[in-house]
Amino acid sequence: MKISNFNELAVNDLRKAGLLMAEAGLQAIDTKEAIKRAVFLRDEDLIIKDLKIPLSGFGRIFMVGVGKCALDAASALKDIFGDRLDGGFAYGIKPEEIPGIEVLVGDHPFPSDKNAENSEKIRRFLEGLGENDFVIFVVSGGGSALLSDPKDFDAEKEKEIMKKLFREGADIREINTIRKHISFVRGGNLAKAVYPAKAVSLIFSDVPGDTIEFVASGPTVKDTTTVADAEEVLRKYNIEIEENGLMETPKDDKYFANVLNILLVSNNVALEAMAKQAEELGFRPEIMNDVMDGEAAEAGKKICETLREEPSQTVLLYGGETVVVVKGDGKGGRNQELALSALRFVKDDELILTLASDGRDNTEAAGAICDIISKTRAAEKGLDPEEYLERNDSFNFFERTRDQIITGPTGSNVADLVIAIKQ
Repeated sequence: MKISNFNELAVNDLRKAGLLMAEAGLQAIDTKEAIKRAVFLRDEDLIIKDLKIPLSGFGRIFMVGVGKCALDAASALKDIFGDRLDGGFAYGIKPEEIPGIEVLVGDHPFPSDKNAENSEKIRRFLEGLGENDFVIFVVSGGGSALLSDPKDFDAEKEKEIMKKLFREGADIREINTIRKHISFVRGGNLAKAVYPAKAVSLIFSDVPGDTIEFVASGPTVKDTTTVADAEEVLRKYNIEIEENGLMETPKDDKYFANVLNILLVSNNVALEAMAKQAEELGFRPEIMNDVMDGEAAEAGKKICETLREEPSQTVLLYGGETVVVVKGDGKGGRNQELALSALRFVKDDELILTLASDGRDNTEAAGAICDIISKTRAAEKGLDPEEYLERNDSFNFFERTRDQIITGPTGSNVADLVIAIKQ
């Protein structure tokens, strides 16, 4: 069970149904299982989905995983390849022992000098490979912060830039456009580093719309943005950086001819699994949106308005990534903020469940449930959702009402999931 406080939350049939759907979504995107479903060896061929890659011509095979899925992916690949894997790196956010793989641990959600050192180590390793080598990359959400290695200024300056962008409500494409143009390892630079070796990149998308060049800032994907695009974002948010602090990303096609990028998992996998579970529970599911965006508080309101017009036994499913424009000094994330906003409008026979698929909604909570139980508990404690929204303090609100969803780090990351149910 991924949801550790499932039993504490499932106090009625409506809540249990929502939690079962959420659990189905999380199980469907489990990193180890996703790789074992899609990747295997057949004699001297590597099979990925319907693709066959002959390995007989390669002298050495390495893996380099970056992001929140890196450790579980490395463990799964080690099981698949065994001694055929000659080593590599799993670069994530927690320590773990993986025989034959060097585990690097970095800071998240903001970069650090340690991240820059780890990133340079990976880049130098890749630059030392030759044309008879083969690399399996695993790229997942969280990789942008880990792959720091900034140009002409330190990680602390990059951290300041990122904090301002998050605070102002910049979307992931704007943020990662900046990230690409201040790093020697993002925006196709790992593809450049590994050249002339051959590579395949397994991508776990946490970006709405699954535009793979923005997943972990596209380290193995040819970048379509330019320095001019990055400058435009900086101007929009009134951010200044050192002169010549931006760098152009690799544009020469030769660096990308040897790298095959494959989208392995996205939030559609979770949404479809949740829809299937909803049907099995007797509901009529509808996947409304897999590119949900905009302000979290506004999204919560709109989801409730849409649900209001639906017949009974309906489940509306959403995936994507909203933003929070920070006005106060509270604690929380976009999932809990969306749920807190929705609490103002949810009816007695309705439920909204929000979930960060990586298990951390900018806090130790993954998300929250809002329903009549949440409303009753809040009223009993004298908690005003409007006041907590004004402070961006959704974490403390739902901690007090005991409606937070707790999973711990899931080892998966396909952005956020929202379940809206009308009983």
